[in-house]
Amino acid sequence: MRLSYLLLPALWLLATAPAEAAPPRGATSCTGCHPRSATSGPVPTLTGRPADDIITQMNAFKTGERQSTVMVRIAKGFSDEEIRALADWFANGANARPAQPAPQPQPAQP
Repeated sequence: MRLSYLLLPALWLLATAPAEAAPPRGATSCTGCHPRSATSGPVPTLTGRPADDIITQMNAFKTGERQSTVMVRIAKGFSDEEIRALADWFANGANARPAQPAPQPQPAQP
């Protein structure tokens, strides 16, 4: 009985926590190259870009209007609905938490 008094508040907190959107299918294909935040590298971030811009560029890659060694092949693998889901997800800040790497053990201090 006492255990239920301890678990009840914890369950209530979990139930009231804001839900984060799960990444749509294929999002890891994007985030493997496109960083989640702005960098000075050659591959731009998609996070926060307008969905219509992402859709336009993906369709240009898909039809061959815009050439790229990698993106042409990747874009052809997505349906229009999947492209829309990815674009909406990135436009809304790609709000699912990225997977956290496992903590690395620290060497012992002498």
